Amino acid sequence: MGTLYLVSTPIGNLGDVTRRAAEILASVSRILAEDTRRTRKLLSHLGISTSLSSLHAHNEASREAEVLGWLAGGEDLALVSDAGTPLVSDPGHRIVAAALDAGYRVVPVPGPSAVLAALVASGLPSDRFSFLGFLPRKGPERAELLERIASCPDTTILFESPERTGPLLEALVEACGPERRAVVGRELTKLHEELVRGTLGELKGRFGETSPRGEVTVVVEGALPREDSPQADEAAVRALAAALLEEGMAPSRVAREVARRLKLPRNRVYRIVQDLPGAHSGHAGQGRDRG
Repeated sequence: MGTLYLVSTPIGNLGDVTRRAAEILASVSRILAEDTRRTRKLLSHLGISTSLSSLHAHNEASREAEVLGWLAGGEDLALVSDAGTPLVSDPGHRIVAAALDAGYRVVPVPGPSAVLAALVASGLPSDRFSFLGFLPRKGPERAELLERIASCPDTTILFESPERTGPLLEALVEACGPERRAVVGRELTKLHEELVRGTLGELKGRFGETSPRGEVTVVVEGALPREDSPQADEAAVRALAAALLEEGMAPSRVAREVARRLKLPRNRVYRIVQDLPGAHSGHAGQGRDRG
């Protein structure tokens, strides 16, 4: 019965490959690679000639039966992404879940990670953090995740493409305010590695017009404790929510808007809004809330 190894590979600096990773890549029957061309360069650097098979977002489903067949035949396999730790904003989850369901061993081989590299060098708290990967480019899910970042007390880590870094920073400024601290990391571990620290407003000014080059990781400071008392918060929520309800906005949408403006947890705001008299009037609750 074969074993599936999840092997972390360098995120830029080939010197970061671990001895164990190299040994596993050399000993398995086959390597499942997101991009066989990129992985072949790493193997060439290590002097390894193991057979490569592609496994990416577009063929993972169709590969599942084949991978399980290889494991059933006693082959040990290694799964790698283009760079870093497999499955972190990369394909592979379906294969891993299928292998575990079928009773095969799945063994992690830890190593480089852009998430952790950016976090520990950011200068922001690292005891509690959230990783959200790439945010959707638009739509309600993007809005909800931005709201989550704005209210979450934990440091948040995001991936973004160079050309979308400016729009992301602009959205973060709108959600979190311009004074929230953040870091834009690019080309981590590579020759031109850069970690730009500052406020979201400053970083928006830096990258709003000129896109960074290379792979980008953004680290955002968690929401700081509010100095206002809970009573003052509730009074502000009630006043703003009452005004929005009077305009005919649906209660759930009012809760989202008030939470965004006042930088408060939406669940707490929603409970306050539901207690307001106008939250249950006919004009405020008609139709499905599409906001």
